Amino acid sequence: MVEAGGGESANGRTLNIAVYAGTFDPLHLGHRDVAQRAARLFDRLIFAVFTGTGSKKPVFTGPERVELARATLADIPNLVVEGYRELTVGYARRMGARALVKGVRTVADFEFELQQAHMNHALVPEIESVFLMTSPQYVFYSSSLIKEVALAGGDVSEMVPAEVGIALRQRRENRG
Repeated sequence: MVEAGGGESANGRTLNIAVYAGTFDPLHLGHRDVAQRAARLFDRLIFAVFTGTGSKKPVFTGPERVELARATLADIPNLVVEGYRELTVGYARRMGARALVKGVRTVADFEFELQQAHMNHALVPEIESVFLMTSPQYVFYSSSLIKEVALAGGDVSEMVPAEVGIALRQRRENRG
């Protein structure tokens, strides 16, 4: 993995940096797929895990989600995982990003992400939103549904990276 931030390569060329942000609670194979595909499009991809407070009740703490993402995505050479606690578009600007990557599963996702993209553009017009359609095999994956099924004892091992599956099982057993 590479370091976050910074905007020049060894040859002095400005890097094309993107941020793929979310709570990733839990990170699933659909997230990994979007990260892999986005990493092919940009010189550096910052996988930004929101660790602040919000309306969602996370199953994993912010630091746990960052560590799970680092373990799961370590094989993507131009990707760095960072936690952040600020407005996403402001974080992206601070990191020198040119784009925010958005994974889109359905029309409903697109409508929500489109509103967010317009707001982000109003706040920081130099950052573009890039929409990547979810690969078909991951269209029905949602973190909230996977979390609910896993904590109820269902097998989600085919939907999440191995490290995340182990952590979900441990969390369920500890809630016991």
